[in-house]
This record gives sequence, C-alpha cells and structure tokens, in this order.
Amino acid sequence: MLNKESNKNEYQVSKEVKDTFDNLLSDTNIKTALEFIKADHDHTLNEQKDICAISAPTFQEQKRAEDYLKRFTDLGLEDTRIDAIGNVLGFVSGSGNGPKLVVAAHLDTVFSEGTDTKVIEKDGIFHAPGIADDTRGLVEVLGIIRALKKSNVQPLGDIVFCGNVGEEGLGDLIGTKQLFSDHQDIDGFISIDGTGVGSITYLATGSHRYQVTFSCSGGHSYGNFGLPSAIHAAGRAISRIADLRPPKEPKTTFTVGTIKGGTSVNAIAAKAEMLIDIRSNGEEELLKLEAEILASIKAAADEEKAHWNSDQVTFDIKLLGDRPAGSQSPEEPLVQAAYAAGKLLEINSQLSSPGSTDANIPISLGIPAIAIGRGGVSGEIHTKNEWFDPKDAFLGPQKAFLTILSLVGVNGVSTPLLKKSKVDGSKE
Repeated sequence: MLNKESNKNEYQVSKEVKDTFDNLLSDTNIKTALEFIKADHDHTLNEQKDICAISAPTFQEQKRAEDYLKRFTDLGLEDTRIDAIGNVLGFVSGSGNGPKLVVAAHLDTVFSEGTDTKVIEKDGIFHAPGIADDTRGLVEVLGIIRALKKSNVQPLGDIVFCGNVGEEGLGDLIGTKQLFSDHQDIDGFISIDGTGVGSITYLATGSHRYQVTFSCSGGHSYGNFGLPSAIHAAGRAISRIADLRPPKEPKTTFTVGTIKGGTSVNAIAAKAEMLIDIRSNGEEELLKLEAEILASIKAAADEEKAHWNSDQVTFDIKLLGDRPAGSQSPEEPLVQAAYAAGKLLEINSQLSSPGSTDANIPISLGIPAIAIGRGGVSGEIHTKNEWFDPKDAFLGPQKAFLTILSLVGVNGVSTPLLKKSKVDGSKE
C-alpha cells in the first residue's frame, strides 16, 4: 500500500507483513540460516563459475540441466527430476497444510553453441558470457536450499525449486508454460532473474512475435517486368505497419526487426521474409495492435496483386512467440514480502517497470508472481563482455530466503502470507 501521509510515492507494507518479518527475525534457526548464506558466499561464487562454463543456449540446455539435477539431488531435495520439456525440479515438502510456492531461475542463455563461457577473474570482477543472466540466479537457488538444510527451518508450505528452460528470446517461456500446465496447484511464483538486487518486477509486458513470408513466382527484372514482387509486397506491409499509432498507455510498441529476401539485384523477388515484434503492458491493447498488423499484411498482399492485376502473391504468417501480458496489485502479499525482506537487509527495494520474465505466465493466470533481482552488480548483459561484481552478492539469496519463508510460513514461527488455492482455483 502507499503511504499517503508523508510521501505519496513511498511504498509501505501492511501490519501483517511487518509482524511476519518480526517473527521470522526473532527465530534462532532463521538467523543461523542468514549467517550461513553470508558464510557460503565463496562457495556460491565457485558454483557460479562452474555452471557458467557449461554452455546452455536456448533449446540446448540439456548439459547444464543434467549438472543442475545432480546438484539438486546431492542437496537432498525430494523427487528430483527433469520434466518433459527439460525443466529441473526438486521439492521441499512443508510440515503443514500451507501453500505451494515455486522458486525458479532459468537455465538458458542467449549465447550460441561454441561460445567460450569460461570465467575470467580480473581485479575481483568476473567476466564471461552469461555469468550473471541467469547463472547467478541458479546458484542463489542452490544457496537457499543449503541454508534450509543446514538451519533446520521447517516450512509449513511446499517449496518447488526449479531450473527452467526457454526463458530467453524465442524460447517463448516454454519451461514456465510447461510447469504451470503440469502443476495446477501452484499458489505463488518467484523468479530470481534481473539486474539490481532491490528490483521487484510484478507487472508483465506481453509480446507476440511473428515470422511473415511473402511468396510469388518471381522472374527477371526486365524480361518479366509486370509480375508482382514478394519484396514489394513486404515493403507495402512495412509501410502500413509503420503508420500505425499504438496507445502510449499502457505502453504498446511494435517493430519490423528484420527483413530478407530476393536473390539478385536484377531479379523480381520470389520470396521475402520479415520478423515482427509486438509488445504491450496490456493484453487487450496487445491483441488490438496485433489485429491491425495482421490486417496490414493482408491488405499489402492484396494491394500488390491489384497493382499488377495478378493473383500470384501469397503470404504465410507464423507465430514464433506468445508471452502474455498481465497485472496484479502492488499490495499483493508476495510483492509486499519481497519489498519488506529487502528493506530489512538495508537493500534499496523498488517496484520496477513492467517486464518480460518467467513471471508473465503465472501473472497472466491470476497467480501471484514476481521476478526479483540477483545479488551483486552486473553489466553488459546479453553481450560477450558480460561481467559480474560479487561484492555483497550474498544479499540476493538472503533476501529471497526471507521472502520465501514469509510466504510459505515456518513451523512454530509464522503463518503463511501466501494464500492457498481452494480446489476450485479460488483463493482461501
């Protein structure tokens, strides 16, 4: 909730959330766990270097997944396995009838097979493609599991730990989609993914990505002049799309990101292909803009046919990516919990702008979900010059650990802030 007395922009948590964290911080086992996470810092960094060195392009995460599965198993998680799509899963059963919370980080990186991902350390800074995104998230999950095991903390609700596939690019969140298709009883979701340990992403930017291919017979630019051109049809479509005016609020955007086609400067193009990215913070606006763009493509093909009095122009539209938009209240207990945990650790917690993360899927389903920033400082993400500064990086897993416990509850210490779903899918 917002404090309307002192500062309208100052975020405040409820009394229930404050009382929950007071109870957590008064427990000896939880204090021990927080101390352990700090002491475990160097071990976690070594894991980060080891996992980063295992190449994991989107759709090629298997080697990293197998390594991660072994780490889950060695830590004593229950029912460890790799599911049908490639997600790595491990469970901690709660001691009471509490909610079920998923804590995830993604296995895949944006870098192609063969990219050298070995970590080079220079002046205390780690350098390697993928060293932060999301290798750091993966090892923070492992650190949290170790802290649970070492401290004898007994959660009331169930915790599902997950290394998921398909978060980046055309992975289209396939891992998280599979997770929520397979498990209908999930009550909350946390993704450890993002730059800035205090960031809390609770709004979902949706996106649709399309591959559009125009085709016709083609021919010689002089000898067959008068035939339609696939490139000209694509150009007509781009011109129409470029003239569209999406709303500024909620932020809604589009771009024709790439275009290719044709065979020679003196040939009428038989084929042209373009990739289109459409995004919005509102699902309704996303669908409206999508409809306008698809109509522009059809109109462009019709216009090219009419111009040359020909019926040879065809087009094929293929959906490559579908990330749903969604929103939830900033007063959602899960959001408040993450904010409160950061504040207690003297982290500059902040509610971030809408983003496209694994949390999109549960948010779109009406399930409380957030993506929270990793510990440490990182930069040049998604480039081969990616770097990670590990100073005070233990604050990341400490924050996530406290957030998790506040949500699932701790036996003899606190009740869950996260509401458990009823059988009919509504919240208790």
